[in-house]
Amino acid sequence: MRFEGVIEKLATTKGVMACAVVDYESGMLLDGVSPSGMDLDVLSVCNTEIVRSEVRAIERLYGEEETEEAIEDILISLHKEYYLLRPMQSIKGVFMFMVLDRKTANLALARRTLEIADHQYQDDI
Repeated sequence: MRFEGVIEKLATTKGVMACAVVDYESGMLLDGVSPSGMDLDVLSVCNTEIVRSEVRAIERLYGEEETEEAIEDILISLHKEYYLLRPMQSIKGVFMFMVLDRKTANLALARRTLEIADHQYQDDI
């Protein structure tokens, strides 16, 4: 799988410090960039645990059968950063994440960028 278009789209978002596509079954980084120098491997492993936990919680709440309820994104707000994680709709078991500088990023636009990147990847398959 190639994710250049997804990463390019995410990396051009104002305030992005790091962004990546990760397999949350294995925690493996599939592609990413870190303009700020953050360690993508560490971020991938840590964010994988968060996504796995949320997916399990939703499955417990709604059951594992097909439901209209699905995680759109997960937001973690820190003092100086936002962490935005989005399970891809186009590929089961894969998620995208962005680390954003809270002072310069626009959270609504970042969420929209993740959604567009997911849909564009799906259209390219």
